[in-house]
Amino acid sequence: MISSNPAARREAILQAAIARGLLDPENVPLAAFIDVDALAENVSTLKRAFPETVNVLHAFAAKANSIVPVLAGLRDLGLGCEVASEGELAQALAAGFEPESIVFDSPAKTVRELRKALALGVALNIDNFQEFERIQRIVEQSPSSSPLGFRINPQIGVGAIAEMSTAGSHSKFGVALEDPGNREALLAAYAGNPSLNRLHAHVGSQGCPLPLMAAGVAKIVALAQEINNHIGRQQVTTIDIGGGLPVDFQSDSALSNFSAYVDHLRETVPALLNGDFALVTEFGRSILAKFGFTAAYVEYTKVSGGQHIAITHAGANVATRTVFMPHAWPLRVTAHGPDGKEKSGNPVGQDIAGPCCFAGDMVARDRPLPLLEPGDVVALLDTGAYYASTPFTYNSIQEPPVYGATFEDDGDVSFTVLRAQQTMADLLTASGSELADPAKRQRWAGAVSGRQKF
Repeated sequence: MISSNPAARREAILQAAIARGLLDPENVPLAAFIDVDALAENVSTLKRAFPETVNVLHAFAAKANSIVPVLAGLRDLGLGCEVASEGELAQALAAGFEPESIVFDSPAKTVRELRKALALGVALNIDNFQEFERIQRIVEQSPSSSPLGFRINPQIGVGAIAEMSTAGSHSKFGVALEDPGNREALLAAYAGNPSLNRLHAHVGSQGCPLPLMAAGVAKIVALAQEINNHIGRQQVTTIDIGGGLPVDFQSDSALSNFSAYVDHLRETVPALLNGDFALVTEFGRSILAKFGFTAAYVEYTKVSGGQHIAITHAGANVATRTVFMPHAWPLRVTAHGPDGKEKSGNPVGQDIAGPCCFAGDMVARDRPLPLLEPGDVVALLDTGAYYASTPFTYNSIQEPPVYGATFEDDGDVSFTVLRAQQTMADLLTASGSELADPAKRQRWAGAVSGRQKF
Protein backbone atom coordinates (compact mmCIF):
# COMPACT_ATOMS: atom_id res chain seq x y z
CA MET A 1 0.00 0.00 0.00
CA ILE A 2 1.26 3.48 -0.89
CA SER A 3 1.56 5.76 2.10
CA SER A 4 0.39 9.37 1.90
CA ASN A 5 2.65 10.29 4.81
CA PRO A 6 5.59 12.36 3.50
CA ALA A 7 8.05 10.92 6.03
CA ALA A 8 7.07 7.35 5.17
CA ARG A 9 7.35 8.10 1.46
CA ARG A 10 10.83 9.60 1.89
CA GLU A 11 12.00 6.61 3.91
CA ALA A 12 10.65 4.19 1.31
CA ILE A 13 12.40 6.11 -1.47
CA LEU A 14 15.66 6.24 0.44
CA GLN A 15 15.62 2.55 1.37
CA ALA A 16 14.85 1.54 -2.22
CA ALA A 17 17.60 3.81 -3.56
CA ILE A 18 20.20 2.31 -1.20
CA ALA A 19 19.08 -1.22 -1.96
CA ARG A 20 19.55 -0.60 -5.69
CA GLY A 21 22.90 1.14 -5.38
CA LEU A 22 21.65 4.58 -6.41
CA LEU A 23 23.19 5.84 -3.18
CA ASP A 24 26.45 4.16 -2.27
CA PRO A 25 29.06 5.16 0.33
CA GLU A 26 31.98 4.68 -2.03
CA ASN A 27 30.73 5.56 -5.50
CA VAL A 28 27.61 7.73 -5.00
CA PRO A 29 27.83 9.32 -1.55
CA LEU A 30 25.37 12.08 -2.44
CA ALA A 31 22.12 12.03 -4.43
CA ALA A 32 18.85 13.93 -4.71
CA PHE A 33 15.35 12.58 -5.16
CA ILE A 34 12.00 13.98 -6.31
CA ASP A 35 8.70 12.33 -5.37
CA VAL A 36 7.05 12.58 -8.77
CA ASP A 37 3.59 11.41 -7.68
CA ALA A 38 3.38 13.92 -4.82
CA LEU A 39 4.63 16.67 -7.12
CA ALA A 40 1.90 15.88 -9.64
CA GLU A 41 -0.73 16.18 -6.91
CA ASN A 42 0.65 19.58 -5.93
CA VAL A 43 0.40 20.77 -9.52
CA SER A 44 -3.22 19.64 -9.55
CA THR A 45 -3.77 21.60 -6.34
CA LEU A 46 -2.37 24.70 -8.04
CA LYS A 47 -4.68 24.34 -11.01
CA ARG A 48 -7.76 23.76 -8.84
CA ALA A 49 -7.01 26.87 -6.76
CA PHE A 50 -7.78 29.26 -9.63
CA PRO A 51 -11.31 29.71 -11.02
CA GLU A 52 -12.06 27.69 -14.13
CA THR A 53 -13.56 30.80 -15.70
CA VAL A 54 -10.14 32.51 -15.81
CA ASN A 55 -7.59 31.77 -18.53
CA VAL A 56 -4.38 30.99 -16.62
CA LEU A 57 -0.90 30.00 -17.79
CA HIS A 58 1.03 28.56 -14.87
CA ALA A 59 4.63 29.14 -15.97
CA PHE A 60 7.04 27.23 -13.74
CA ALA A 61 10.05 29.35 -12.74
CA ALA A 62 12.92 27.43 -14.34
CA LYS A 63 15.48 28.89 -11.94
CA ALA A 64 13.90 26.80 -9.18
CA ASN A 65 14.91 23.59 -10.97
CA SER A 66 16.23 23.82 -14.52
CA ILE A 67 17.04 20.12 -14.99
CA VAL A 68 15.62 19.45 -18.45
CA PRO A 69 13.76 16.19 -17.64
CA VAL A 70 12.19 17.92 -14.62
CA LEU A 71 11.02 20.73 -16.88
CA ALA A 72 9.72 18.18 -19.39
CA GLY A 73 7.76 16.44 -16.65
CA LEU A 74 6.19 19.71 -15.57
CA ARG A 75 5.31 20.44 -19.20
CA ASP A 76 3.58 17.06 -19.32
CA LEU A 77 1.58 18.13 -16.27
CA GLY A 78 0.29 21.13 -18.23
CA LEU A 79 2.57 23.91 -17.05
CA GLY A 80 4.34 26.62 -19.01
CA CYS A 81 7.83 27.89 -18.22
CA GLU A 82 9.28 31.19 -16.99
CA VAL A 83 12.93 31.71 -17.89
CA ALA A 84 15.47 34.34 -16.88
CA SER A 85 18.43 33.74 -19.19
CA GLU A 86 19.34 32.43 -22.62
CA GLY A 87 20.45 29.21 -20.93
CA GLU A 88 17.10 28.68 -19.23
CA LEU A 89 15.36 29.47 -22.52
CA ALA A 90 17.44 26.77 -24.22
CA GLN A 91 16.58 24.33 -21.43
CA ALA A 92 12.86 25.13 -21.72
CA LEU A 93 12.94 24.55 -25.48
CA ALA A 94 14.89 21.32 -24.99
CA ALA A 95 12.20 20.21 -22.54
CA GLY A 96 9.59 20.63 -25.28
CA PHE A 97 7.84 23.82 -24.20
CA GLU A 98 6.22 25.65 -27.10
CA PRO A 99 7.38 29.29 -27.37
CA GLU A 100 3.87 30.55 -26.65
CA SER A 101 4.00 28.87 -23.24
CA ILE A 102 7.31 30.52 -22.28
CA VAL A 103 7.73 33.85 -20.48
CA PHE A 104 11.13 35.58 -20.44
CA ASP A 105 12.07 37.65 -17.37
CA SER A 106 15.47 39.19 -16.69
CA PRO A 107 16.75 42.61 -15.68
CA ALA A 108 19.74 42.26 -18.03
CA LYS A 109 18.51 40.86 -21.34
CA THR A 110 21.12 41.24 -24.07
CA VAL A 111 20.36 42.23 -27.65
CA ARG A 112 21.04 38.64 -28.70
CA GLU A 113 18.62 37.28 -26.09
CA LEU A 114 15.94 39.75 -27.14
CA ARG A 115 16.35 38.93 -30.82
CA LYS A 116 16.06 35.21 -30.15
CA ALA A 117 13.01 35.56 -27.90
CA LEU A 118 11.28 37.90 -30.35
CA ALA A 119 12.02 35.61 -33.28
CA LEU A 120 10.49 32.68 -31.40
CA GLY A 121 7.42 34.59 -30.22
CA VAL A 122 8.26 34.16 -26.54
CA ALA A 123 6.48 36.57 -24.18
CA LEU A 124 8.74 39.29 -22.76
CA ASN A 125 8.35 41.07 -19.45
CA ILE A 126 10.23 44.30 -20.16
CA ASP A 127 12.32 45.42 -17.22
CA ASN A 128 12.91 49.09 -18.07
CA PHE A 129 12.44 51.81 -20.67
CA GLN A 130 15.90 51.29 -22.18
CA GLU A 131 15.07 47.67 -22.84
CA PHE A 132 11.81 48.74 -24.44
CA GLU A 133 13.74 51.02 -26.81
CA ARG A 134 15.94 48.07 -27.78
CA ILE A 135 12.90 45.94 -28.47
CA GLN A 136 11.35 48.65 -30.63
CA ARG A 137 14.52 48.87 -32.74
CA ILE A 138 14.62 45.11 -33.19
CA VAL A 139 10.92 44.84 -34.07
CA GLU A 140 11.26 47.61 -36.65
CA GLN A 141 13.68 45.36 -38.53
CA SER A 142 12.02 42.01 -37.75
CA PRO A 143 8.34 42.07 -36.72
CA SER A 144 7.47 39.73 -33.88
CA SER A 145 4.40 38.04 -32.43
CA SER A 146 5.82 38.07 -28.89
CA PRO A 147 3.39 39.28 -26.21
CA LEU A 148 4.96 42.32 -24.55
CA GLY A 149 4.48 44.13 -21.28
CA PHE A 150 6.39 46.02 -18.64
CA ARG A 151 7.50 44.59 -15.34
CA ILE A 152 6.32 46.94 -12.61
CA ASN A 153 7.81 47.46 -9.18
CA PRO A 154 4.74 48.39 -7.10
CA GLN A 155 7.05 49.67 -4.33
CA ILE A 156 4.94 48.32 -1.48
CA GLY A 157 7.74 47.17 0.80
CA VAL A 158 9.75 44.08 1.65
CA GLY A 159 9.18 40.85 3.51
CA ALA A 160 11.19 39.12 6.21
CA ILE A 161 14.09 38.27 3.88
CA ALA A 162 15.23 41.46 2.16
CA GLU A 163 17.29 39.53 -0.39
CA MET A 164 14.14 37.72 -1.54
CA SER A 165 11.97 40.84 -1.76
CA THR A 166 11.63 42.66 -5.06
CA ALA A 167 9.05 45.37 -4.35
CA GLY A 168 11.02 47.67 -2.10
CA SER A 169 11.65 51.29 -2.98
CA HIS A 170 15.08 50.57 -4.43
CA SER A 171 14.59 47.18 -6.08
CA LYS A 172 16.73 46.48 -9.13
CA PHE A 173 13.72 44.95 -10.89
CA GLY A 174 11.11 46.64 -13.04
CA VAL A 175 9.82 50.17 -13.48
CA ALA A 176 9.41 51.87 -10.12
CA LEU A 177 5.74 52.81 -10.26
CA GLU A 178 5.81 55.61 -7.70
CA ASP A 179 8.99 57.33 -8.90
CA PRO A 180 8.28 60.76 -10.45
CA GLY A 181 7.33 60.59 -14.11
CA ASN A 182 7.21 56.80 -14.44
CA ARG A 183 3.44 56.43 -14.35
CA GLU A 184 3.05 59.07 -17.05
CA ALA A 185 5.80 57.44 -19.13
CA LEU A 186 4.03 54.08 -18.88
CA LEU A 187 0.72 55.56 -19.95
CA ALA A 188 2.40 57.16 -22.95
CA ALA A 189 4.26 53.97 -23.88
CA TYR A 190 1.10 51.86 -23.89
CA ALA A 191 -0.91 54.52 -25.72
CA GLY A 192 1.71 54.70 -28.44
CA ASN A 193 2.35 50.98 -28.77
CA PRO A 194 -0.66 48.65 -29.23
CA SER A 195 1.71 45.68 -28.99
CA LEU A 196 2.02 46.30 -25.24
CA ASN A 197 -0.79 44.12 -23.91
CA ARG A 198 0.29 42.88 -20.47
CA LEU A 199 1.69 43.93 -17.12
CA HIS A 200 3.87 41.98 -14.71
CA ALA A 201 4.81 42.27 -11.05
CA HIS A 202 6.66 40.00 -8.68
CA VAL A 203 6.66 41.15 -5.06
CA GLY A 204 9.17 38.59 -3.82
CA SER A 205 9.39 35.03 -2.60
CA GLN A 206 10.30 33.35 0.68
CA GLY A 207 9.54 35.63 3.60
CA CYS A 208 6.87 37.67 1.82
CA PRO A 209 3.44 37.33 3.48
CA LEU A 210 0.39 36.69 1.34
CA PRO A 211 -1.27 40.08 2.07
CA LEU A 212 1.86 41.86 0.82
CA MET A 213 1.88 39.81 -2.36
CA ALA A 214 -1.82 40.44 -2.96
CA ALA A 215 -1.35 44.17 -2.40
CA GLY A 216 1.32 44.23 -5.10
CA VAL A 217 -0.99 42.49 -7.56
CA ALA A 218 -3.74 44.96 -6.72
CA LYS A 219 -1.50 47.86 -7.74
CA ILE A 220 -0.77 46.45 -11.17
CA VAL A 221 -4.42 45.59 -11.80
CA ALA A 222 -5.28 49.18 -10.93
CA LEU A 223 -2.56 50.32 -13.33
CA ALA A 224 -3.95 48.08 -16.08
CA GLN A 225 -7.39 49.60 -15.59
CA GLU A 226 -5.87 53.09 -15.66
CA ILE A 227 -4.02 52.33 -18.90
CA ASN A 228 -7.11 50.88 -20.54
CA ASN A 229 -9.24 53.85 -19.47
CA HIS A 230 -6.57 56.24 -20.74
CA ILE A 231 -6.48 54.55 -24.13
CA GLY A 232 -10.23 54.00 -24.31
CA ARG A 233 -10.15 50.23 -24.86
CA GLN A 234 -8.89 47.10 -23.16
CA GLN A 235 -5.37 46.99 -24.50
CA VAL A 236 -3.89 45.34 -21.39
CA THR A 237 -5.46 41.91 -21.49
CA THR A 238 -3.02 39.83 -19.42
CA ILE A 239 -1.75 40.21 -15.86
CA ASP A 240 1.37 38.30 -14.83
CA ILE A 241 1.30 38.04 -11.03
CA GLY A 242 4.72 36.41 -10.72
CA GLY A 243 5.35 33.68 -8.19
CA GLY A 244 7.05 33.66 -4.84
CA LEU A 245 4.51 31.84 -2.71
CA PRO A 246 6.27 31.12 0.62
CA VAL A 247 7.02 27.49 1.46
CA ASP A 248 6.63 25.87 4.87
CA PHE A 249 10.12 24.59 5.68
CA GLN A 250 9.19 23.75 9.27
CA SER A 251 6.87 20.78 8.89
CA ASP A 252 5.78 17.93 6.65
CA SER A 253 2.73 19.85 5.46
CA ALA A 254 3.18 18.87 1.84
CA LEU A 255 0.73 20.66 -0.43
CA SER A 256 1.34 24.35 -1.04
CA ASN A 257 -1.15 26.98 0.10
CA PHE A 258 -2.22 28.10 -3.37
CA SER A 259 -5.87 28.27 -2.30
CA ALA A 260 -5.07 30.60 0.59
CA TYR A 261 -3.22 32.91 -1.80
CA VAL A 262 -6.11 32.92 -4.26
CA ASP A 263 -8.46 33.75 -1.38
CA HIS A 264 -6.30 36.77 -0.55
CA LEU A 265 -6.35 37.81 -4.20
CA ARG A 266 -10.12 37.40 -4.39
CA GLU A 267 -10.57 39.61 -1.32
CA THR A 268 -7.92 42.22 -2.19
CA VAL A 269 -8.32 42.54 -5.95
CA PRO A 270 -11.56 40.89 -7.15
CA ALA A 271 -11.13 42.36 -10.65
CA LEU A 272 -8.22 39.96 -11.19
CA LEU A 273 -10.45 36.89 -11.08
CA ASN A 274 -13.64 38.07 -12.75
CA GLY A 275 -12.54 36.99 -16.22
CA ASP A 276 -11.57 40.43 -17.57
CA PHE A 277 -7.90 39.48 -17.68
CA ALA A 278 -5.95 36.41 -18.64
CA LEU A 279 -3.41 35.47 -15.96
CA VAL A 280 0.15 34.22 -15.83
CA THR A 281 1.76 32.82 -12.68
CA GLU A 282 5.45 32.09 -12.13
CA PHE A 283 5.56 29.77 -9.13
CA GLY A 284 8.73 27.75 -8.65
CA ARG A 285 9.77 26.87 -5.10
CA SER A 286 6.16 26.37 -4.00
CA ILE A 287 5.59 23.84 -6.78
CA LEU A 288 8.65 21.68 -6.19
CA ALA A 289 10.52 22.32 -2.93
CA LYS A 290 8.50 20.06 -0.63
CA PHE A 291 8.73 17.08 -2.95
CA GLY A 292 12.47 16.65 -3.08
CA PHE A 293 15.14 15.64 -0.60
CA THR A 294 18.91 15.30 -0.73
CA ALA A 295 20.63 12.31 0.86
CA ALA A 296 24.29 12.13 1.85
CA TYR A 297 26.46 9.63 3.64
CA VAL A 298 28.20 10.49 6.87
CA GLU A 299 31.90 10.03 6.14
CA TYR A 300 33.35 10.75 9.58
CA THR A 301 32.22 11.87 13.02
CA LYS A 302 34.20 13.66 15.68
CA VAL A 303 33.92 15.64 18.90
CA SER A 304 35.59 19.05 18.91
CA GLY A 305 35.46 21.21 22.02
CA GLY A 306 32.67 19.03 23.32
CA GLN A 307 30.59 19.48 20.16
CA HIS A 308 29.56 16.43 18.12
CA ILE A 309 30.22 16.94 14.39
CA ALA A 310 29.14 14.75 11.48
CA ILE A 311 31.12 15.28 8.28
CA THR A 312 28.82 14.53 5.35
CA HIS A 313 28.87 14.96 1.59
CA ALA A 314 26.11 17.60 1.56
CA GLY A 315 27.15 21.16 2.24
CA ALA A 316 27.53 24.34 0.24
CA ASN A 317 27.87 22.20 -2.89
CA VAL A 318 24.11 21.44 -2.76
CA ALA A 319 22.76 23.70 -0.01
CA THR A 320 24.40 27.00 -0.85
CA ARG A 321 21.69 29.29 0.50
CA THR A 322 21.42 27.42 3.77
CA VAL A 323 25.18 27.48 4.35
CA PHE A 324 25.60 31.18 3.62
CA MET A 325 22.27 32.40 5.07
CA PRO A 326 21.42 29.80 7.72
CA HIS A 327 18.94 31.97 9.61
CA ALA A 328 16.93 32.75 6.50
CA TRP A 329 17.14 29.28 4.93
CA PRO A 330 17.19 26.63 7.68
CA LEU A 331 16.63 23.05 6.57
CA ARG A 332 15.18 20.12 8.43
CA VAL A 333 17.57 17.18 8.65
CA THR A 334 16.71 13.53 9.40
CA ALA A 335 19.12 10.78 10.44
CA HIS A 336 19.06 7.33 8.88
CA GLY A 337 20.99 4.13 9.26
CA PRO A 338 23.04 2.57 6.42
CA ASP A 339 19.89 0.83 5.12
CA GLY A 340 17.94 4.10 4.93
CA LYS A 341 15.68 3.40 7.88
CA GLU A 342 15.25 6.43 10.13
CA LYS A 343 17.36 6.16 13.27
CA SER A 344 15.93 6.14 16.76
CA GLY A 345 17.57 6.93 20.05
CA ASN A 346 18.10 9.86 22.35
CA PRO A 347 18.76 13.09 20.44
CA VAL A 348 22.23 14.58 20.69
CA GLY A 349 23.10 18.08 19.50
CA GLN A 350 25.26 17.69 16.40
CA ASP A 351 26.74 19.96 13.76
CA ILE A 352 25.93 18.63 10.28
CA ALA A 353 28.92 19.67 8.22
CA GLY A 354 29.56 19.50 4.51
CA PRO A 355 32.63 18.48 2.53
CA CYS A 356 33.76 21.94 1.42
CA CYS A 357 37.04 23.35 2.68
CA PHE A 358 35.85 26.37 4.62
CA ALA A 359 34.75 26.57 8.23
CA GLY A 360 31.25 27.82 7.56
CA ASP A 361 30.25 24.81 5.48
CA MET A 362 27.53 23.77 7.93
CA VAL A 363 24.03 22.64 7.00
CA ALA A 364 22.85 22.66 10.62
CA ARG A 365 24.39 23.53 13.98
CA ASP A 366 23.78 21.71 17.25
CA ARG A 367 20.81 19.92 15.69
CA PRO A 368 19.27 17.33 18.05
CA LEU A 369 19.40 13.99 16.22
CA PRO A 370 20.10 10.39 17.13
CA LEU A 371 23.87 10.13 17.33
CA LEU A 372 25.29 9.73 13.84
CA GLU A 373 28.06 7.32 12.93
CA PRO A 374 30.18 6.81 9.80
CA GLY A 375 28.11 5.04 7.17
CA ASP A 376 24.85 6.58 8.31
CA VAL A 377 22.82 8.80 5.97
CA VAL A 378 21.43 12.27 6.52
CA ALA A 379 18.52 13.63 4.49
CA LEU A 380 18.09 17.34 3.83
CA LEU A 381 14.36 17.88 3.44
CA ASP A 382 12.35 20.20 1.20
CA THR A 383 15.17 20.55 -1.32
CA GLY A 384 13.31 19.93 -4.57
CA ALA A 385 14.03 23.50 -5.67
CA TYR A 386 17.23 25.56 -5.59
CA TYR A 387 19.41 22.90 -3.94
CA ALA A 388 20.93 19.92 -5.79
CA SER A 389 19.44 21.24 -9.03
CA THR A 390 21.64 24.34 -8.69
CA PRO A 391 24.98 22.98 -7.46
CA PHE A 392 27.87 25.14 -6.31
CA THR A 393 31.16 24.00 -7.86
CA TYR A 394 33.34 24.92 -4.89
CA ASN A 395 36.27 22.49 -4.50
CA SER A 396 35.28 20.94 -7.85
CA ILE A 397 32.99 18.44 -6.15
CA GLN A 398 31.07 16.40 -8.72
CA GLU A 399 27.44 17.34 -9.28
CA PRO A 400 25.26 14.63 -7.73
CA PRO A 401 22.70 12.54 -9.56
CA VAL A 402 19.03 13.45 -9.31
CA TYR A 403 16.34 10.76 -9.50
CA GLY A 404 12.61 10.87 -9.96
CA ALA A 405 10.78 8.38 -7.75
CA THR A 406 7.33 6.95 -8.46
CA PHE A 407 5.29 4.46 -6.46
CA GLU A 408 3.76 1.39 -8.04
CA ASP A 409 0.33 0.16 -6.91
CA ASP A 410 1.98 -2.41 -4.62
CA GLY A 411 4.09 0.30 -2.95
CA ASP A 412 7.29 -0.58 -4.78
CA VAL A 413 9.42 2.40 -5.85
CA SER A 414 10.62 2.96 -9.41
CA PHE A 415 13.36 5.42 -10.31
CA THR A 416 14.09 7.55 -13.36
CA VAL A 417 17.42 9.31 -13.86
CA LEU A 418 16.71 13.03 -14.14
CA ARG A 419 20.36 14.04 -14.08
CA ALA A 420 23.25 11.58 -14.04
CA GLN A 421 26.12 12.06 -11.65
CA GLN A 422 28.71 14.28 -13.25
CA THR A 423 31.63 12.24 -14.50
CA MET A 424 35.18 13.26 -13.82
CA ALA A 425 35.65 13.72 -17.57
CA ASP A 426 32.71 16.15 -17.66
CA LEU A 427 34.10 18.02 -14.67
CA LEU A 428 37.51 18.36 -16.33
CA THR A 429 35.94 19.55 -19.58
CA ALA A 430 33.90 22.18 -17.72
CA SER A 431 37.09 23.44 -16.08
CA GLY A 432 38.99 23.82 -19.37
CA SER A 433 41.06 20.63 -19.49
CA GLU A 434 40.87 20.52 -23.28
CA LEU A 435 42.67 23.86 -23.46
CA ALA A 436 45.56 22.74 -21.27
CA ASP A 437 47.73 21.52 -24.13
CA PRO A 438 51.52 21.97 -24.08
CA ALA A 439 51.42 24.96 -26.40
CA LYS A 440 48.99 26.78 -24.12
CA ARG A 441 51.11 26.03 -21.08
CA GLN A 442 54.20 27.40 -22.83
CA ARG A 443 52.39 30.58 -23.80
CA TRP A 444 51.16 30.98 -20.20
CA ALA A 445 54.69 30.58 -18.86
CA GLY A 446 55.98 33.07 -21.39
CA ALA A 447 53.31 35.60 -20.47
CA VAL A 448 54.05 35.27 -16.78
CA SER A 449 57.77 35.80 -17.32
CA GLY A 450 57.12 38.79 -19.56
CA ARG A 451 58.67 37.17 -22.63
CA GLN A 452 55.40 36.57 -24.44
CA LYS A 453 51.92 38.10 -24.38
CA PHE A 454 48.57 36.58 -25.26
